[in-house]
Amino acid sequence: MAKSRQVYVCDQCGNESLQWQGLCSACGAGDSLKAMTLAKIRPERRSLAARSDAPKRLSEVVEANEPRIVTGLDELDRVLGGGLVLGSVTLLGGDPGIGKSTMLLQAGDALSRVTSTLYVTGEESLRQVSLRARRLGLLGDTLQLLAETSIEAIVDQVQASGARVLIVDSIQTMHDAQVESSPGSATQVRETAAALVRLAKSTGVSVFIIGHVTKEGMIAGPRILEHMVDTVLYFESDAGSRYRLVRAVKNRFGAANEVGVFAMTEQGLKEVKNPSAIFLSHHPAPVAGSAVMIAREGSRPMLIEVQALTDEAQGMSPRRVAVGLESNRLALLLAVLHRHGGVSSSGRDVFVNVVGGVRISETGADLPAVLATVSSVRDEPLAGKVVCFGEIGLAGEVRPVPYGEERLREAAKHGFERAIVPAANAPRRPIDGLEVIGVERLSDALRGAFG
Repeated sequence: MAKSRQVYVCDQCGNESLQWQGLCSACGAGDSLKAMTLAKIRPERRSLAARSDAPKRLSEVVEANEPRIVTGLDELDRVLGGGLVLGSVTLLGGDPGIGKSTMLLQAGDALSRVTSTLYVTGEESLRQVSLRARRLGLLGDTLQLLAETSIEAIVDQVQASGARVLIVDSIQTMHDAQVESSPGSATQVRETAAALVRLAKSTGVSVFIIGHVTKEGMIAGPRILEHMVDTVLYFESDAGSRYRLVRAVKNRFGAANEVGVFAMTEQGLKEVKNPSAIFLSHHPAPVAGSAVMIAREGSRPMLIEVQALTDEAQGMSPRRVAVGLESNRLALLLAVLHRHGGVSSSGRDVFVNVVGGVRISETGADLPAVLATVSSVRDEPLAGKVVCFGEIGLAGEVRPVPYGEERLREAAKHGFERAIVPAANAPRRPIDGLEVIGVERLSDALRGAFG
């Protein structure tokens, strides 16, 4: 006979405890431990041969190319690594209203024309989804809709309908009848996600999961949720911007940190085929405080404008503000600029911004940020149509970054005439129409940029 035991599970972090406590020992949340009854089932004895498949040598495993399904959105396929893998589980997170449901409704409509697709909504009624589809211009004659929050009912409907792609909007609204806590709690999110993962791995159904984010920008629920799925995508956007970036922060079937670019319109999300065009400000004449860099986001080089503004400090302590770059990195670069470039920012507020709401984490943005700052301090634009990239060390050296030649070819394609890059990134063969200036020190870069 099955026996049961009672444990106390934290609603905030999912930590389990054998007895009730006022504060969770893991996250410190107050009054968050809820009682939960677990059935303890004694496993039946089985023969050794029936317990599991026999292990195989690595060399004996036959390598096969995993078939992929195109989603109908080329930018989404790029982020996924070429399309949707059968039996994969993809988690999509982002701020409220950023376009998560819109994108997956568009993708679901396109996928339904290739394979059987089921769109499950736990936040909206079927009429609301239908109205949104009509506004987006989607026919929806092959897409199946279901308004349900019970994970058991959803699994049954997937098996009954023969769906090969499942879209769940959202995981925070789903609940498992065997878990005694409210939907959205850490325990419910963990158990319902585990049920969807089991469904995907056992039947080969590809699952899309929409997840809410916290005010810190992380997926709401237990951290283990991101470890359970195969792919984690994040929607990124600057406040007030119509452009959306979908970034892969984890992908078992493709490159991580790959980026897809979309524009939000009245007809839904439209793909941006040439992202460099939207991240550059086309000034009629050169302006001070602006530098163009070639960033590499995933497998794609993109031209992005970095702007800087310096002004006399309005208070006792000068401000250092970086949008799209790491603030601590900006303070470090200003110290190097003073020590090895002879340009002081003391007594000045310094503001650095990456155009288009892009967040750049690579160190190749060091040189553009410094040159834009010097340009603003001197009120002197960079000479000519110039691009730059490179990492700056504490000793004032300019270090190389990966894929230098690919970045330079992208700059030449967009009509730039000069490039200031680390000497180690200078190409062995000249690039038509592009003068490449290789520098080893920050002082050399300043002379090359301002003549």
